[in-house]
Amino acid sequence: MSSEITEEKITIEEVSSTSKVKNEKPVELIEHKHVENVEELSEELEELIKTDPSKGLTSEEAKDRLERFGRNEIAEVKTNPFLKFLSYFTGAIAYLIELAGIFAAVVQDWLDFGVIVALLIVNAFIGFIEEARAENALDALKQTLALKAKVWRDGQFVEVDTAELVPGDVIGLRLGDIVPADARLLGLSVTGNETDAHLSIDQSALTGESLPVEKGKGATVYSSSIVKQGQMLAVVTKTGGDTFVGRAANLISITVEQGHFQKIVNAIGNFLILITVVLVGIIFIYQMVIFRGTPNGNFLVVIGKCLVLTIAAIPVGLPTVLSVTMAVGAKQLAAKKVIVKRLTAVEEMASVSVLCSDKTGTLTLNELTFDEPYLSSGYTKEDILLYSYLSAEPGANDPIESAVRTAAEEALDILKNRQNKHEVPGYKVTAFVPFNPTTKMTNATVVNLEDNSVFKVAKGAPQVIIKLVGGDDDAVRAVNALAARGLRALGVARTTGDNDNYELVGMISLLDPPRPDSAETIRRCNSYGVDVKMITGDQLIIAKEVALRLGMDRVILDANHLVDPDKTEEEVTAHCKRADGFAQVIPEHKYRVVELLQKSGLLVGMTGDGVNDAPALKKANVGIAVHGCTDAARSASDIVLLAPGLSTIVDGIMTSRAIFQRMRSYSLYRITSTVHFLMFFFCIILAENWEMRTILLILITLLNDAATLVISVDNTKISERPDKWRLGQLITLSIVLGIFLTAASFAHFYIAHYVFGIPKDASDPDKRMETIMYLHISSCPHFVIFSTRLSGFFWESLPSPTFFIAVMGTQIFAMFISIYGVLTPAIGWAWGVAIIGVSLTYFLVLDLVKVIIFRYWSFEFTAKVCPTPARKQKLRARKEQKVFTEKVSHNVAKVRKIVLMSK
Repeated sequence: MSSEITEEKITIEEVSSTSKVKNEKPVELIEHKHVENVEELSEELEELIKTDPSKGLTSEEAKDRLERFGRNEIAEVKTNPFLKFLSYFTGAIAYLIELAGIFAAVVQDWLDFGVIVALLIVNAFIGFIEEARAENALDALKQTLALKAKVWRDGQFVEVDTAELVPGDVIGLRLGDIVPADARLLGLSVTGNETDAHLSIDQSALTGESLPVEKGKGATVYSSSIVKQGQMLAVVTKTGGDTFVGRAANLISITVEQGHFQKIVNAIGNFLILITVVLVGIIFIYQMVIFRGTPNGNFLVVIGKCLVLTIAAIPVGLPTVLSVTMAVGAKQLAAKKVIVKRLTAVEEMASVSVLCSDKTGTLTLNELTFDEPYLSSGYTKEDILLYSYLSAEPGANDPIESAVRTAAEEALDILKNRQNKHEVPGYKVTAFVPFNPTTKMTNATVVNLEDNSVFKVAKGAPQVIIKLVGGDDDAVRAVNALAARGLRALGVARTTGDNDNYELVGMISLLDPPRPDSAETIRRCNSYGVDVKMITGDQLIIAKEVALRLGMDRVILDANHLVDPDKTEEEVTAHCKRADGFAQVIPEHKYRVVELLQKSGLLVGMTGDGVNDAPALKKANVGIAVHGCTDAARSASDIVLLAPGLSTIVDGIMTSRAIFQRMRSYSLYRITSTVHFLMFFFCIILAENWEMRTILLILITLLNDAATLVISVDNTKISERPDKWRLGQLITLSIVLGIFLTAASFAHFYIAHYVFGIPKDASDPDKRMETIMYLHISSCPHFVIFSTRLSGFFWESLPSPTFFIAVMGTQIFAMFISIYGVLTPAIGWAWGVAIIGVSLTYFLVLDLVKVIIFRYWSFEFTAKVCPTPARKQKLRARKEQKVFTEKVSHNVAKVRKIVLMSK
């Protein structure tokens, strides 16, 4: 289903009194009339819905069709909670930790085994509890359906469960009813009589249209929409998963994909697994060969040594540190009324570069309001508000009447502080004719209590009021101008003197206005490198008007561009990237916009509040349900906003980027540590057959990972552009820093031996080398985290006191252990202070190396270093785009210069 705008030309028979020539062609009024694009039904289904409206289906027919088409409900597959919990034990790093646990059990190292199992369970529980996505999106969609329906069966008008409705059932729809299934209106009243009346249907939660839609005989009403006015019989055309809502549910059920963050963690894990397995595997083979036939060559002994290396090397704390960091971020966002349902959405939001936003109820208020009116000569804004109020139906459940009354009560002094809200001071309404579809206007007879004069006020469709006053070309032009901007117009006229001749007061204009903070939110999002695109089921001209008021460009495409068979997917994707918004879309179109943008390599955020937004919310990398959203939107989302509007999204972007910086900082530090650890021990074991005791290796791992948990509260430098992991850069930098650290470790080892005479032989009674290397390996890589916190020099954003104390505290603790010989031979104050001092100094060298790599790293650099065909093509396309952009900018500048000169 999609909405289109057609232009109905209505000729005003009476020529305006202001016409200069008697036979001049009258100005034509262009009325924008809503037309439904009716879905085609199969011939078989058309036959099935030819039911006698006075009798309905028989019980046997209904039973047969129920077996054939199924129940009128949304099918769903439940996820087993236990299996969901087990899923958190999967992933590259988890598999590596589990493998280490198996090795620990084989060699009966129960302490390590207990630590490993505890870490796995903690990680799983954090993921299960914090990330538990509300998998009740389909339940929420069910709740939007009516529970009971009135239907003709066996010649009786009875009430049945909506789940038992079948195609061909004749149902009754009345004011306030939730439509139970897709149905075609029959143009018959509930009593069976012919009627020309229309139903007013609110389908904003389905299509995003801000106004109720008038529907008459032959039109389709959609499941879950609400009847706002009127009553009529309808024949059911589609049920269950075939309905409009059902198709939305099907889209939700197929959008089950691995999250962006999980892909990153798995990529990091795969790299660490590769180097760990290769290097530890070589060490295992080496020791099995070298110590063959000796006690040290025993399989379990060698496996035990390799196990210790593996546990010390792999980042067992990586998932925990990242989860805790995101959990802290989620808590910070909750204080700003941003509730995070899926923990990894905190990280993914930092990388979002396109934010697709629903219009109705998200960017706008989803309520009609009074806009600037057109006024006839001699009348003021206060006049048109007063006369509109006098001719408004009190207590009517109509958005237009409500908007008129609200605007008048807020603007007119005489309507403020009234004792009786049903009276207008100085006036008395003696007769009132409510709106009806035939006359298309309301009419009030009013007495002015000041002079007892009587006059009439009419308010209604522009063409009716213009005809009532005898024609007015200026008014016609004004209405056409309003219609071209998507504004709803209403005419107001009153009688003058003692006769019943009407005089035009003016034209009211009504619009669902932008929220007060929407324009500023879009501007701030743009300043942070996030492109905002408006997506709405509303009409194209309305979308363009709202875009203009929001300060957006008006490149708004209708839904046909998304499904144009003459365009390739690449062309459609290019249009999506360039467009500022999309109009007249349905859930499938919103889903497709998100999908196309994601395929082009962008991370996409989606905001929405209705059932029609639910599939796109779940498909997006980050789905954001706004304040006042439906249960379906809330369940399909990753983040829920508790405050009205989108302003809190900017808070979310800033917080998520701060969290991202902390996570990237820790990941870079941890990969660097792993690379250094494996490189050094791989080389030293092969070259010198030197080893470190298990207790010291485990101590390094536990102390350093425990300290870095507080990185979740560290200071950060927030990026002005969307963040990206850039795994190639991350791993390359980790390897370079790891090589520098390995060089430092060998320098410590050989300087201690050759310069200071510290024995390096493991069999020597003097074990001070082990203590020296323990303190160096504990401190030197650990201080690197002060550098990895940001891409610039470390002093550009100093660490928080808590983080600094935690990191320094662990290394001072390690220094005292080494100085006084706890768990290891004492080395004294000179060695202890010297090693910590060298580690701090060396961190400054590594910081310079990091800055140089970040400064010269670019896509052009990677394309030259590793020139794959895809990279070369992408680089060529970027250069061409840059040249094109420069040409356009130059031409625009020339045009602006000419315009300024002409002025």
